[in-house]
Amino acid sequence: MLMGLRRGLWNYRSIALIILAPLLLLPLPLVIGTKEAECAFVLLLMATYWMTEVIPLPMTAMLPAILFPAFGIIKSSHVAKEYFKDFHFLLVGVICLATSIEKWGLHRRIALRLVTMVGVNPAWLMLGFMSGCAFISMWVQNTSAVAMVMPIVEAVLQQILKAKEGCVGEDNPGLQLDETDGHFEKMKETASDQKHPVVPEDTRVQIQTPSQSVAAQVAVPQPGALSRCKRDLMMCKAMCLGIAYSSNIGGISTLPGTSPNLIFSEYLNQVYPNCNCINFANWLVLCLPISVIMLLLTWIWLYWLFFGSDFRFLCQRGGQQSQKEAAARKVIEEEYRSLGPMSCQEIITAVVFMTMVLLWLTRSPGFMPGWASLFPHHMGYITDATVALLLGLLLFIIPAYGPFRKYEAMISWDNFQALMPWKVALLVGGGFALAEGTKESGLSLWVAELLTPLGDLPVLATIAIACIIVTTVTEFASNAATITIFLPILSPLAEAIHVNPLYVLIPTTLCTSYSFLLPVSNPPNAIVFGYGHITIMDMVKAGLGVNVIGILATLLAVTTWGVPLFSLDTYPDWAPLLPEFNSTAP
Repeated sequence: MLMGLRRGLWNYRSIALIILAPLLLLPLPLVIGTKEAECAFVLLLMATYWMTEVIPLPMTAMLPAILFPAFGIIKSSHVAKEYFKDFHFLLVGVICLATSIEKWGLHRRIALRLVTMVGVNPAWLMLGFMSGCAFISMWVQNTSAVAMVMPIVEAVLQQILKAKEGCVGEDNPGLQLDETDGHFEKMKETASDQKHPVVPEDTRVQIQTPSQSVAAQVAVPQPGALSRCKRDLMMCKAMCLGIAYSSNIGGISTLPGTSPNLIFSEYLNQVYPNCNCINFANWLVLCLPISVIMLLLTWIWLYWLFFGSDFRFLCQRGGQQSQKEAAARKVIEEEYRSLGPMSCQEIITAVVFMTMVLLWLTRSPGFMPGWASLFPHHMGYITDATVALLLGLLLFIIPAYGPFRKYEAMISWDNFQALMPWKVALLVGGGFALAEGTKESGLSLWVAELLTPLGDLPVLATIAIACIIVTTVTEFASNAATITIFLPILSPLAEAIHVNPLYVLIPTTLCTSYSFLLPVSNPPNAIVFGYGHITIMDMVKAGLGVNVIGILATLLAVTTWGVPLFSLDTYPDWAPLLPEFNSTAP
């Protein structure tokens, strides 16, 4: 009876949290009763629901539309305007391009071409796949980039694992690995306890115990075979983790590359309307070097963690290939040949892609007049979203085939609908509504006054602490939810200590994407974990190092080339000047 009651309570724990959270926060609107306290109630309630995900994230984002009018903070009609911004038009345009890239297979050609350029030595192969995934994730969602690249990686890994130079015995089409130390048995038990996405059966590794190996009449490993088996397993781990991490690393390079970047950009336009500092070009100048540094150091870190400290491969690009390398090269070349010559659809997609990037880079580069200056009477009217939406619309019009076939556009609405992340769009809209509520209620000013004593700390220390906190929280909450929660807090912090808000907001925005520790931290981690090559502890050990690399690379960027790029060493005139503050220069 008691056990049944306990099980029933556990099954309904989500309902309990949904009810208890607002009850525990009720003293804010009932006892204190100010507009600031009422807005804090909404903020804390949304943060609780977002971090625990007891309610779907998009529906939690709808709470401002209910509670702000109820508390008299913002009218319902005004809240509704916050749910569709310039950000959403940019997102629609980018997803149109991503839809065309995926539909016509341009992503496979790019990834395979990059891999063939670096070679098939395990270390160089890993760098090739990481570079390809990072490049793709600069332009499409990180999840889509991993979903595009991982099937290619899995095919290569299967060929390598079945190569005869590996574990001695019969080739195994089921990709069954033999090991005698019980590690695989533990890995199976650990993986079965975890929540990971459903992947096709033919892509999931089948685990086989020693007794099963004997039953299958697999030959007993020869001396040295076990060490080669272990090396193969380490290669699978390193390759899969490299794909998951590189998608996040590549995504930070461009504004449309990941949702936190877009949320930050739109938040800046909303809270600081006179700030015209952030555009595609200068964000790329700041963040592309960060991505390159992180990618190379992550590659070296994963190699050291799973292969050891023998880095002689850096000087050995030629020479005779092993059987495994020959098998890998064979499958990559076959995959590339199967694509055939570049189709006209791929050429059109590539032209649209390059045109979009070129127009983004030259719209308002900063160091010279851009093409936006051709409209002198409409300065500030055209944004990156205008470009993305125009070219995205063209993909619905341009014919995919010649005049001798029935008219079909490059992409259809069904194609677009399948890739459009409506959940992210609603989640971001809720964040904008929340930011507007903190401003209208005076909560942001109250937080700024509360955080004023932090001006006594060195600015770099304050930023480092903020980055560590954000990086920790984003391991357990979604990236978009994390940045949405912290932007209304960190912006008043920067104003309170009289520091350029960009100096605080840019590094913390980037750190929101550094969710490398757990499969549940972000969808790319979950997809890779679902293939069965890695355990949670593998991801935790590797992710800790990548987190440190990311934070240090970000701090290096904003304290060196980021300072002249965004004038981070001066307090801008577009930011409000509080009557009392502790002046601290970076």
